[in-house]
Amino acid sequence: MDNLFGDSIIKRARELFAEIAQQDFETQVNVINSLRLELHKLSPFEAEPVDCVLWVKSETIQANDYNPNSVAPPEMKLLEHSIKEDGYTQPIVAWQNGEQLEVVDGFHRHRVGCESNLINQRINGYLPVTVVNTTRTDRGDRIAATIRHNRARGKHQIEAMSDIVVELKRRNWSDEKVGNELGMDPDEVLRLCQITGLAEMFADREFSQAWEADEAILKSSQPDIEEESIEIEE
Repeated sequence: MDNLFGDSIIKRARELFAEIAQQDFETQVNVINSLRLELHKLSPFEAEPVDCVLWVKSETIQANDYNPNSVAPPEMKLLEHSIKEDGYTQPIVAWQNGEQLEVVDGFHRHRVGCESNLINQRINGYLPVTVVNTTRTDRGDRIAATIRHNRARGKHQIEAMSDIVVELKRRNWSDEKVGNELGMDPDEVLRLCQITGLAEMFADREFSQAWEADEAILKSSQPDIEEESIEIEE
């Protein structure tokens, strides 16, 4: 009985799909997105954002203004090459902000899709998006979501990261909450709070991506010891 029911549903669906295929490109995208949303409501994985990936116009997606993750030009070129060769294998993670979507994760995938003429033309000015938990739209929650996505890969710019910790503290987040939400131990939270006060001391120096808070504190307190690179755990 289950197989008969499934076969019947697929047959009816294919008839509908044939009708959709006769429509213009934008109508096809809109209808397919609507179907995915309806299927998502029925899905046993409705709680998982990746269960529903939509194609949306790139101009409706805006970058966030707090992402501390830095990607060097060679890595950006590699990312562009990867998307050219393999296509988009990961959606851009965003949250709904009225009529606009704001990037939570995928800042650089978003940039490539907007700035690479070849890719932009191939996907007709659209980008793949999945929307995160719609119940947590406070700026602090969105920042925390971005940091959690980023920490397992790449490195954060240390000054930008410390600014984020300070902003969350100003939003009355306790050290414990900051640590729990961003995956940091108490010492790391403290160091990132302290580094904001040290940033001006190093404003005229350029640091590699490997430079982290521990090294700055070490150098400022013991300027004559041998230099070493100590990284915050990712």
